[in-house]
Formats: sequence, C-alpha cells, structure tokens
Amino acid sequence: MDEATEGPIVQRRSAGRTAVLPRNAPGMRIGLLGGSFNPPHGGHLMLSRTALRRIGLDAVWWLVTPGNPLKNNAGLPPLAVRIAAARALAHDPRIAVTGLEADIGTRYTYDTIRYLTGRCPGVRFVWLMGADNLAGFHRWQRWDRIARLVPIAVIDRPGTTLKATRSRTAVRLAGRRLDEKDAHLLPGSALPAWVFIHGPRSPLSSTALRAQGRGLPAGRPAR
Repeated sequence: MDEATEGPIVQRRSAGRTAVLPRNAPGMRIGLLGGSFNPPHGGHLMLSRTALRRIGLDAVWWLVTPGNPLKNNAGLPPLAVRIAAARALAHDPRIAVTGLEADIGTRYTYDTIRYLTGRCPGVRFVWLMGADNLAGFHRWQRWDRIARLVPIAVIDRPGTTLKATRSRTAVRLAGRRLDEKDAHLLPGSALPAWVFIHGPRSPLSSTALRAQGRGLPAGRPAR
C-alpha cells in the first residue's frame, strides 16, 4: 500500500463507525498500550503505572485488539471476555480499557494511531511497549511511520534488555533516544522520539500464563 492511498483507506474503515473514547482533552498526556490481553496480568499493570509515574501521563488506555496480525489467533477468547478480564484487573481510575480497534475496524497499530491523532487533536499520545516488543518492532506494519506519529516509551522486561537495545529499531533511532532522566519530556518532544525506562520488572507474560493453564476461556477454533 503506497502512501498516496493511506488516507482514503483509513477513512473508509472508520466511516460511520465512531468509537466511544475514554475521557480526553487537548493537552492531556495519554499512554496507549496495545495487545491481545490474553490474559491480562500484573505485568500490564506494572508497565502502565511505571509509565504514568515516570513520564507524567494523565491516563493510559489499554487497546484490546480483536487479533494480532503477527500471531495465530485460532482459539483467541472473544474480545468481550478479554475486555472484561482487563477491566477487572485494572483497579486504577487512570487506566481505561477499550476495544476501540474493533469499533473503528483497524487491525494495525499505525491505522489506530492515525485515527486517534486525527480524532483527538491536541492530545499528546505516547505509545507504550515492553522491551520484548521493541526487539521485534521492525516487523510491525509501518513501524517507522508509527515513530513519526507519536513518541514511544519502552519499559524494561526481564531477559530482554540487551536484545531490545540492540534491535534494528533501537539502532535506527539511536540518535532520537532521550535520556531516561528526561522521560517526562517525551510527550512534547520532536518526532521521532523514544525512551527506554528501567525499573521494577514483572516476569509475568500472557504466553507463559496460557502454557500454565491460567489463560482465559478459548474462543472457537479458526475455520
């Protein structure tokens, strides 16, 4: 898909399908944490609270995806089940759980962020991710354009620090990395901009929890 066709395609996806968004206003600093949340766990909560504290965010939105394009979604629990589980976990008024990607018909992070930045002018969005996701970020659709839409905060994860900081994305954007002590400046920084934040690290992962039989009820097998 070339750049000339991107605008019309996003418009067709969202035409007549306006998502109900959590509270927002120009000037607010809002973190965006995407994922399948299958299942949601304390690591999601720790990452969000670290970002709220270190970056000075006003809120974090959990974007529960209908299905990750880079993963096999066979047996993925229904979206409503994952949203309910995420809301039960997120006992924090600053964290809002939403399934807006299903509402607006987007599958890729780039399209979702374009929608949000267009819908909420003046809001300072920050994309949040664990260090394990940074290691494979170059495989995301239009990853380099995502970095030109919003600043990115990477939160350290056990066993992924070196792999993440030596990843293709980290090397490519090395000159745009903020010092960790300046993390609070990230929402207003010239793009692209990113920061790697160290701190408490959760060993929890959705993949491990599913392997231990602690996942959510599976959906219907893919046909």
